[in-house]
Amino acid sequence: MLIEVIRRYRAVAMLLVLGLVLLFLDFWSKSYIYNVLPHIRGPHGGIPVFSHFLGGIDFSINLAFNRGAAWGLFADMQIPLLCFRIAVVLALLVYLIFFNKNRQMLVPLVLIITGAIGNIVDFFLYGSVVDFLLFTFWGWHFPLFNLADSMITIGVVLLLALSLFSKKKASIVDGA
Repeated sequence: MLIEVIRRYRAVAMLLVLGLVLLFLDFWSKSYIYNVLPHIRGPHGGIPVFSHFLGGIDFSINLAFNRGAAWGLFADMQIPLLCFRIAVVLALLVYLIFFNKNRQMLVPLVLIITGAIGNIVDFFLYGSVVDFLLFTFWGWHFPLFNLADSMITIGVVLLLALSLFSKKKASIVDGA
């Protein structure tokens, strides 16, 4: 009996552990950058990691605070944005636990939920989201981001890929 329960919930437990490890890494990286970077400054206000890779790709660690959503959108609406983020996380958790029947969606959903929780925690710890990863592509600065943003992006891309693959597979099966 116990072995059956362990088998049934092993995947869920592993995903929970994955989410907690990623959440810890996100929390630790932001805390480290928040506490250390103001005392160490490179030539452009950050710490250069590499430059001129492939003739024009630069990467540096720069501390920035984002009071809004992606790219600073809705920065003047912090409380409604926080409520929206919490509602999305709760809705995704309910969907993941009670309604999701597709095991392939587990990892992408856990990545999205974990990343969103990481950014919500930032609001309570720092009053805004701590961003620190800066890529520059041949003079064009990509907006700063963090590990939580990466998790959300990877989760969304995986969901889109799964959606496209399942539609393509369904059309092949249906003979279209």
